[in-house]
Amino acid sequence: MNLSGVAAALHARLPELAERMASRIRSEVDAYQDEALISLESLRESCAANAELVLKHLDREDPAEAEAARETGRARAEQGVPLADTLRAYRIGSGLLWTEIVGEARTRPDVSDGLLVSESAKFWVLFGRYAEAVAVTYRETAAELTSRGLARRSALVEALFTGIIAEGTLWEAARELGLPEQGPFAVAVAEAAAPGEEPLAGVEAALRSADVPSAWRLLPDQQLALVALPSGRSEDACLRILRRSRARVGFSPRFDSLRDAPQALRFARLALSGLPGAGPGVARFDDNPLAMVVAAAPVEAAHLVEVTLRPVLDLPAAERSRLLRTLEQWFASGGSTDAAAASLFVHPNTVRYRLRRVEELTGRLLSDPRATADIGAALQAVGGPLGSDRRPRGS
Repeated sequence: MNLSGVAAALHARLPELAERMASRIRSEVDAYQDEALISLESLRESCAANAELVLKHLDREDPAEAEAARETGRARAEQGVPLADTLRAYRIGSGLLWTEIVGEARTRPDVSDGLLVSESAKFWVLFGRYAEAVAVTYRETAAELTSRGLARRSALVEALFTGIIAEGTLWEAARELGLPEQGPFAVAVAEAAAPGEEPLAGVEAALRSADVPSAWRLLPDQQLALVALPSGRSEDACLRILRRSRARVGFSPRFDSLRDAPQALRFARLALSGLPGAGPGVARFDDNPLAMVVAAAPVEAAHLVEVTLRPVLDLPAAERSRLLRTLEQWFASGGSTDAAAASLFVHPNTVRYRLRRVEELTGRLLSDPRATADIGAALQAVGGPLGSDRRPRGS
């Protein structure tokens, strides 16, 4: 004895049954009430397919085929319905179907209570298998969609940074990336410690929490971020978050049009290359434009060092270090001998003596603005990547 007669009777009423299941789900699950998300016709078809699946296997011992359940999971993931709502809807539909099975069985004298109890256990085992198929396929589809979406976003960011995106589609790219069409924007570039490592892991979420939209691209040696700065406080918030990351970051000047992203990326990379030392920090291009100009023209900067500071660099290491360190502090102090002396923990006359020594060696007077500019630019080149092996330490 089995429920084949019950299954056949319900199968004959499947369209009406699917309609009732769809209506029940719509009335009880919020996500299913949006016609733009899930049409009623689509929901009816899904209910009919899943009900037919259960009725087909209710009194068979062979392994249950779960394609209809998998298709439900796939469709709901693509539609963006939350998994919890999807499983709740599946349970509601299954509950209504079992109620109909019991109701039909009660009309048949040959169906005993014992058989119903036995078939109830089988029914809910089937439900568990199908619900698991829904959940597994949903998660697989969601992961695939996420991966596809990330790849698409990364490609769009790359197109913006390389300038290969058409002018007329800039606004489409901005919309897809969740960025405004017009700036101001900025670009951040972080140095990766190992190929593929994210030096700014977690920063995108932190920026989002601070209402700072951003779009990202991971390269083998760097992580790039295109950041929108919608308010006057956005840049400060962005810089605070970047500094908390403990990464080495270069930050571009602000710009208004996405078509200027390639130039901003170059500026951010120059700022990163000019970041002193080897530890974490954020270097803004606008904080030291002279250093950025030096970094942008390494060959010319090397020549400037040769014609300006070569006599100083040829000194023995101790004297060279003292003179270069004194020059650094004098420039950092705005040309104040007393302030430079205080930072070096020496007498002001010592600073004056060292500066005169520089003038004698270079043939350039630090009272001459043009000579001072030359020496300052050359000092930037010596202190940056160009001359990092010769960077003086101590006074």
